[in-house]
Amino acid sequence: MVKGNYYVYITTSPRKTVLYVGVTNNLRNRLRQHYFNKGKQRTFAGKYYCYKLIYYEFFSDISQAIAREKEIKNMTRGKKESLIKTKNPNGNFLVV
Repeated sequence: MVKGNYYVYITTSPRKTVLYVGVTNNLRNRLRQHYFNKGKQRTFAGKYYCYKLIYYEFFSDISQAIAREKEIKNMTRGKKESLIKTKNPNGNFLVV
């Protein structure tokens, strides 16, 4: 078990047409990377401009964070949207 600060997060495009799920140990830095990769075809988040944070969860165990990331990735879009609404009912873009 590796202890630390880990985040499972969901970003979206400015028009909220695409959702991207990821895991990181530095949310602020990862969001910066997504922002600077926008429009770049080599990554999914870059290709679809997914740099706007709309949801995140905190974990102290990397194994739990990875398991949760996989769980969320396997959800339908509708379930992901319902999950987002539990913590962000208006779907606002979040700042960290």
